[in-house]
Amino acid sequence: MNRLMIPGCTYCSPQIASVGLTEQAAKEKNHDVRIGRFPFMANGKAIAMREDQGLVKVIFDKKAGQLLGAHMIGAEVTELIQGYVVAMNLETTEEELMRAVFPHPTLSEAMHEAVLDAYGRALNI
Repeated sequence: MNRLMIPGCTYCSPQIASVGLTEQAAKEKNHDVRIGRFPFMANGKAIAMREDQGLVKVIFDKKAGQLLGAHMIGAEVTELIQGYVVAMNLETTEEELMRAVFPHPTLSEAMHEAVLDAYGRALNI
């Protein structure tokens, strides 16, 4: 069992969820990292829910395109983190995540936008 693939969830308000390495831990393991961020205040569903305070952050290995970690704070992130857990377990690349279609309007779009942001392709910021 790879303990890095076990999500951590904190059930508070706002919720907190993470999986994998932090940015600092990835750098300490000599990964050349690429970081993507997306704020909930730019997500239509979060705005409609009046839950626009939050953020999604992803950490990729710049050379391999491997998702090393994901960290989220905001509404329902304890439900959303499993998407990154599955992606990491399947060794999904950044290219595959960027090509995936996320439904609109959903909170999960913030996950997609964070990946796109890591590669300078965010649509909604």
